[in-house]
Amino acid sequence: MGTRRRQQLPNYESGSDFTMEFAGFRFRFSATDFAQRVEDAAVRLCFVPRTRLRREDLEDLVALAAHGEITAQGSDLAAHVAEHRERIVGWDDDLVYWLRKLVFRGAWLDQQVKDGWLEPIFGEDGFSYRSAVNGQPVVIGLPTPSWAAVRYRPGSS
Repeated sequence: MGTRRRQQLPNYESGSDFTMEFAGFRFRFSATDFAQRVEDAAVRLCFVPRTRLRREDLEDLVALAAHGEITAQGSDLAAHVAEHRERIVGWDDDLVYWLRKLVFRGAWLDQQVKDGWLEPIFGEDGFSYRSAVNGQPVVIGLPTPSWAAVRYRPGSS
């Protein structure tokens, strides 16, 4: 193939507001990119509804993902997290872990596409990938836990 690929580990970058490091990878995000990825991850984990969160709820969700806690308690979402804290955060495989994992995984996949290792495929069944090297389908599925039992419902607090 004529595509030139970097020989180093991919380092996703959309800005410099947030940095995540894992296993030799460093990903830097703009505030907007990080917030969108965190909100999408929270939806995938059934913690928030698909509808757009209010600004103050999203800011606190971003703080939770970035820092592992919400210190300002400025929103209904912050109050909800505090109320259900023992079921949401504070253990090895908690909501913070999964928010970060999904944000990192999404950025990693985007970097693999950008670097020419994966090709996105848009089909009637949704979105998938194939190897840019041999054309074989790549299984990206990631089973995720559900926080539906403690789902945040805006306006219900």
